[in-house]
Amino acid sequence: MERRAIGAGPLTVGAIGLGCMPMSWAYAPSRRRGEESLRTVHTALDLGANLLDTADLYGPFTNELVVGRVLRERRAEAFVSAKVGLRAGEQHVVADGRPGYVRRACDASLRRLRTDVIDLYQLHRVDPDVPVEETWGAMAELVGAGKVRALGFCALGAGAGPGAGRRGDRGYRSTVRQLERVQQVFPVTAVQAELSVWSPEAAWQLLPWCAARGVGVLAAMPLGSGFLTGTLTPGQGFEDADVRARHPRFTAHAMASNQVLVAALRRVALRHGPEVTAAQVALAWVLAQGPHVVPVPGAERAHWAAENARAAEVRLTAGELAEIAALPAAVGAWD
Repeated sequence: MERRAIGAGPLTVGAIGLGCMPMSWAYAPSRRRGEESLRTVHTALDLGANLLDTADLYGPFTNELVVGRVLRERRAEAFVSAKVGLRAGEQHVVADGRPGYVRRACDASLRRLRTDVIDLYQLHRVDPDVPVEETWGAMAELVGAGKVRALGFCALGAGAGPGAGRRGDRGYRSTVRQLERVQQVFPVTAVQAELSVWSPEAAWQLLPWCAARGVGVLAAMPLGSGFLTGTLTPGQGFEDADVRARHPRFTAHAMASNQVLVAALRRVALRHGPEVTAAQVALAWVLAQGPHVVPVPGAERAHWAAENARAAEVRLTAGELAEIAALPAAVGAWD
């Protein structure tokens, strides 16, 4: 698999990563299978998709334990991306950027991951009650202590939240301001943000900022939380614990309206051969956004991880990229 640089330093990873979150968090609990999760991680590593993206929140904690079981055997082959800054409260998720918490959380993640160093440690969310410079400074201390190799900043949801639109980029302006603040404390190696055919907002402001500064981009949810694979049908329903049950783009009306996006991806896929899928075209679109971009699709089954990895071989033409750019905006924006 093609390798891409993460940031301006020597860190490189496979062009496609593996999002481990669906194995233990956010999506349908009934589909989680421990042994299948292990096979999924092994498959990704076998195919060169060596960036494993996890977080202490996922589970919570169980996701890191799954990844740790694989790392015990294959640490040298993996690039470990973990996160800090969010913890599960009694009824909801809360941000925690206190320096003492950051230090304790890192040590706990290292134990669960069965490793002595995390390749990329990302700030999952900014704590509104703690100056971001203090949180980032504590994370930088972990680099100095040899527990972490590089730091990343998550901006998930900024482009898809309130006030963001298909042709607007207001959702990322505050993120850029935060990035400029933490850059004064310690270099940002990578930014993780939602980026896909149906959520392209990050490409308009965040990606240029990163490219100009040698900062890598991890594209989260590049398959639109599964919708762009074409395997979800309008009105199918989701389990109560599945975040998509409350997402405005997964109502029956929105899913029906957004089938035009999947249909377009399938048309492009057919031109590349009968084995190419809509999901692989969606990932190829993300790859085409710049050499500093690495899509990190989530997968909970080994065959999906394999399909995603093969997307690194798909090359879209300029005409196909223009065709996708001309698609209508996805229905179901946050109000």
